[in-house]
Amino acid sequence: MQILRGLHSNDTEKVAVTVGNFDGVHLGHQALLNELRAVAHQRGLETAVVIFEPHPREFFTPQQAPARLTSLREKLELFRTLGVDRVHVCRFDALFAQRSAADFIQALQEKLHAKFVLIGDDFRFGSGRAGDFALVQKIGLERGFDVAAVHSVLHNGVRISSTAIRAALAEGQIRVAKDYLGRPYSISGRVVHGDATGRKLGYPTANIQMKHNLPPLKGVYVVLAHAEELGILQGVASLGVRPTLKDDAKAVLEVHLFEFAQQIYGKHLRVEFLQKLRDEQKFNGLDELTRQIALDVDNAKRWFIEHE
Repeated sequence: MQILRGLHSNDTEKVAVTVGNFDGVHLGHQALLNELRAVAHQRGLETAVVIFEPHPREFFTPQQAPARLTSLREKLELFRTLGVDRVHVCRFDALFAQRSAADFIQALQEKLHAKFVLIGDDFRFGSGRAGDFALVQKIGLERGFDVAAVHSVLHNGVRISSTAIRAALAEGQIRVAKDYLGRPYSISGRVVHGDATGRKLGYPTANIQMKHNLPPLKGVYVVLAHAEELGILQGVASLGVRPTLKDDAKAVLEVHLFEFAQQIYGKHLRVEFLQKLRDEQKFNGLDELTRQIALDVDNAKRWFIEHE
């Protein structure tokens, strides 16, 4: 899979292209990408996906932007598994925000050689969010490329969306989020050095570097950690601001891996969240915190035994 910056390519191959934020790459996104791939195969085209970085809402209203479900790296990894040929990552800045919807669509044809454009039926784009499916269709007729829309995917009557997944995760509804994503929700990152508090308490943790400080969920969870060259490891994770230890701290993801003592600093871990055990709490000192960690570990191990 090629990863390119901006709306340009030296490749003159015609493409079937789609555009969006694709946060989470959930089942709705996957349906769109599967349709794109099917049409591309029928027409002998490559598939191209255009995404924006940062998310437009992070640019316009950073304090009110929603929690990210996937980092850029995670999103690209999911695109690769779904068979996308090319991803164009467009830097969303003040100049890009001023670009008209018509100019953006024309660039898909002129710069990317689009012969087919597929978008979600509710997707809006361009300066002032003036672009919609009707505009893309109009420009397609004028410039000689085909346009189609994919309708929303429903699960038990609920429209699958990134917003719905964020809400489920925030409420601790891990299974609902899994149903919408088509896979367990996960966070990936490199293992970095922390303050070694877990080790001092007898429960060493792998501290996962998170690219964004606003995770969509908090609390203590049963997890599986997919580690480079080490396979899949069982564990329990804490994601939050650690109120017992610090005030006004940023969120930290710490994973205690069962019966594991290797040094894994610098390795990349993907942490799958399987079950919420409890909310984050502030304890009266380290002794009380240690007793609760022991209980969390026992509860997580029991969960794995019950779900073998």
